[in-house]
Amino acid sequence: MNYISDLRKVVGRDLVMTVGCGVLIENEKGQVLLQKRSDTGEWCVPGGALEPGETYKQAAKRELSEEVGIMVDENDLQLFGLYSGDDREIHYPNGDVVYSLSVIFKCNKYEGVISDEDSEVLEHRFFEKKEIPSQLFIPDARPILDWARGMDKIEVK
Repeated sequence: MNYISDLRKVVGRDLVMTVGCGVLIENEKGQVLLQKRSDTGEWCVPGGALEPGETYKQAAKRELSEEVGIMVDENDLQLFGLYSGDDREIHYPNGDVVYSLSVIFKCNKYEGVISDEDSEVLEHRFFEKKEIPSQLFIPDARPILDWARGMDKIEVK
């Protein structure tokens, strides 16, 4: 199922409201996994759009499997933050426009090998808090920077 693709057939490139679910994955060194997008070349939180009938955690788990090649247990996903605001309107290079509310989880356990094989991804890399790249995908900048500042509680923004 790809709800957004089906919706685009009806509304074209006009603004569509979506819910994105992403995961800040920390490794044993306390570094965070970021994903370099193939459409913009910017770094973001691994994740993607919620599909009809999914829970937030199911969507996050599915997106990690599809884009990163790893599996997480839904019970290990802890809510990190809820994000809305002006920076959530996204104009993609292909002309699509979305306003994406974002549900971000945090997790430090996963199984499998991280892969860069998905067509939406150029690279995955773990970063230290002080080494976060400046080329961040704007909608994902706030959760990444909140993590880098040491935030570890639920926030609504």
